[in-house]
Amino acid sequence: MTDAGPSHQRILKIAIPIVLANISVPLLGAVDTGVVGQMGEAAPIGAVGLGAIILASIYWIFGFLRMGTTGLVAQATGAGDLAESGAILTRGVMIGLAAGAVMVLGQSAITWAAFRIAPASAEVEALARDYLAIRIWGAPATIALYAVNGWLIATERTRGVLVLQLWMNGLNIALDLWFVLGLGWGVQGVAIATLISELSALGLGLWLCRAAFAGAQWRDWARVFDRVRLRRMWVVNSDIMLRTVALQAAMTGFLFVSAGFGDVELAANQILWQFLLVTAYALDGFAFAAEALVGQFVGAASVRGMRAASLRASIWAVGGSLVMALGFWLLGPMIITMMTTSEHVRDAARAFLPFVVVLCVLGVGAYMLDGIFIGATGTREMRNTVVLAVAIYGVFLWVAVPIWGNAALWCGLMLLNVLRGVFLGVLYPRLERRVAGGD
Repeated sequence: MTDAGPSHQRILKIAIPIVLANISVPLLGAVDTGVVGQMGEAAPIGAVGLGAIILASIYWIFGFLRMGTTGLVAQATGAGDLAESGAILTRGVMIGLAAGAVMVLGQSAITWAAFRIAPASAEVEALARDYLAIRIWGAPATIALYAVNGWLIATERTRGVLVLQLWMNGLNIALDLWFVLGLGWGVQGVAIATLISELSALGLGLWLCRAAFAGAQWRDWARVFDRVRLRRMWVVNSDIMLRTVALQAAMTGFLFVSAGFGDVELAANQILWQFLLVTAYALDGFAFAAEALVGQFVGAASVRGMRAASLRASIWAVGGSLVMALGFWLLGPMIITMMTTSEHVRDAARAFLPFVVVLCVLGVGAYMLDGIFIGATGTREMRNTVVLAVAIYGVFLWVAVPIWGNAALWCGLMLLNVLRGVFLGVLYPRLERRVAGGD
C-alpha cells in the first residue's frame, strides 16, 4: 500500500457493487407488497408492512456490527494483521448469533411492545403476529450477516456483497411468488420465504468469507476472546449503536411529526422519503469505499493515504449527489404522479420536492464523513456529534413546526444533516493527528 492513496478505479470497484446491491432492497419490498396485494384484501398488505417495519427498526440498531466490523477489519488489513482480521469476523458472527438468539427468546416482549407503540386493527395485528412469529427465527442469521458484510467491505470484496444481496433478495422474490401465489400460504408464505432466504444467505456469506477461515486464526480462541481486543470492539460498537439509536429517533420523529399534519401531507412526506432512501442507497457505495480505504490507510499509519482516500471517494459522492439532485428536479414530478392517484397528495409532494433536491447535496458531507470516521474508528466523535445534532434538531422542530408546519420539518431535516457534516468536518484534523501519532 502506497501513501499516494487509492486510484479512482479502485474506489469505483468498491462502490459500484454496493450501489447495485442496494437497488435490490426496495425491489424486494415492492414485490412483498405486490404479492400479498393479489389476495384482494387490505389487511395482509398492512400486516406484512407493519411486521417488516418492526423487525427492520430493531435490525437497524444492530447496524453497528456492520460498521464496527468494517473499520476494525480494514485497519487490521492495512496493518497486515490477517490473524486479527479473521478473529474480528469470528467475534462479529458470534455477537450476531447471540443477539439474534436473545430476540428469538424475547419475541413475546418484542411483539407486545411493538403493538403498544404502533397499534393496528385486530385483523392486521393478528396477521402481523403470525408473520413475526415466523420471521423472528431468522434474527440470528440476519444480524450475523452484518458482520459478514462488514468483513467483505473492509477487504474490498464488495462483489461478494452484491452476490450475497442478489442471492438473498432473488431467492426471497422467487419463494414469495411460489408460496403466496402458487401455494396460497398468504402472509405466512411471505414470512417463510424471507426466513429461508436469510438462513441460506448466512451460509453463502460465510463461504464468501472463506479466506478468513483459510487458517486457524478464526478459531484462535485466545485471540478471539482477548480482553484488550474485546474491549476495543465493545467501545467501537457501543459508540456506533448509541449514534444509530439517536439517528433512528430523529428519523422516527420526522415521520411522527408528519402524521400530525394530516393524511395528505403525511402521504406526501412518505413519497418524498422514498427519494431520500434512493439517495442514501446510492451514496452508501462511496461511503463504504471510504470506510474500507480509510481504515486500511489508518492501519498502515499513512495520513497522506487516508486524506487522499477521503478526498477521492468524496469527489465521486458529490458528483453522484448532483446527478441525483438534477434527476429528482427534472423527473420528480413525473415520479410523484406515478406513485399516487390523489391530486392533493401530488400537489403537496411537488410543493416540497425542492427540499429533497437540496437535501441530496447537503447530505453528502454527513454520509462521507460518517464513512471516514468509521474507517478510522473515530466512533466517539460520531456518537457525540450525532447526539448534539439530534438535540438541536429536536429543539428546532419544537420551536419552528408550530409556526411553519411541514416546511419547518423539512428545514429541520436539512439542519440535522448539515450539522452532522459540519461537526465531523471540524473534528477531522483530530483523526489525522491520531494516525500521525500512532494513537
